[in-house]
Amino acid sequence: MAMNPLPQEDLYSICDQAAAMWSELRGGKIFLTGGTGFFGCWLVESFLAANHRFDLNAELTVLTRSPERFLEKCPHLVGKTALRLLRGDVRTFAFPDGQFPHVIHAATETSPKPNKERPLESLSTIVQGTQRTLEFAATHGTKKFLFISSGAVYGPQPESISHIIEDYPGAPAAIDPGTVYANGKRTAELMCVLYADSMEIKIARCFAFVGPHLPLNAHFAIGNFIEDAMRGGPIRVNGDGTPKRSYLYASDLVVWLWTMLFNAPSKVAFNVGSDEALSIRDLAETVAAAIRPGATVEVARQPIPGSPLLQYVPSVDRAWSQLRLKVNIPLQEAIRRTAAWYSMKGHTSSNE
Repeated sequence: MAMNPLPQEDLYSICDQAAAMWSELRGGKIFLTGGTGFFGCWLVESFLAANHRFDLNAELTVLTRSPERFLEKCPHLVGKTALRLLRGDVRTFAFPDGQFPHVIHAATETSPKPNKERPLESLSTIVQGTQRTLEFAATHGTKKFLFISSGAVYGPQPESISHIIEDYPGAPAAIDPGTVYANGKRTAELMCVLYADSMEIKIARCFAFVGPHLPLNAHFAIGNFIEDAMRGGPIRVNGDGTPKRSYLYASDLVVWLWTMLFNAPSKVAFNVGSDEALSIRDLAETVAAAIRPGATVEVARQPIPGSPLLQYVPSVDRAWSQLRLKVNIPLQEAIRRTAAWYSMKGHTSSNE
């Protein structure tokens, strides 16, 4: 299904916030894996916006299994001269010619269905895909390599820790097939730092997000709530509503990712997300207030007294203290922007 271009307001904001850094790309080539997903679409369009606005004369090569499907999803990108689509699997792709000073490796499988039903394939996509991308970077002049990791690498967040820090020594269970995604990301992080003699390695441990291109009918609670609200309600919470999460808007996300690519120190992991925690029930209420005031929130079951609190909330102190990164878009505004984008009729983009 064809998607709208990203909001110009967001793209201008991204360009402005990273204005001092874009010149590093001037005349160069970037290589991106995972360019067709939620993160990838934002990275592609923000690059094209900056490339046009600052006359960078840079080029972005995006690895995708199906260039045709990507252009069907984003028809406004057809004919963009700064965009190259490379057909291939992240585990086996043929290396394109040329020097690529910047590489962003975002390809992964986040959906629980393939991770559960095809765990070996999911693991190989993460681990072998990372190795293949690192081999490409090491032989094609890459100076800075950004790996999109996950907060899942910490394993379950204890109740005693409200915000998990990058130095937390926890880990997912080693012999539980359900942790294939988390353990794959841990292994991939280690593999990345083993290549640090060849290039600067940047690691972004990403948590939860909201924004255009986030699926509204998948396994993301906030997406499901937004869809419920856009349909008029009720907003349905499938569990007891007690788990705690936090959400960063996508324009902030990509500002953080571009900043990390350009400026983060090598071999240092950074949490990426908001540190404003709220329960899933409170999230549903927040979505209702932002989109459909008065919509009913239905919680499937009552909390069981004494049950452990499930949390997934990062500390982002390191991102602030070392890179001066912060949350710019409040959650209610992020929700409104997401709903507005999904409500729009298609229109053309002016980014080159």
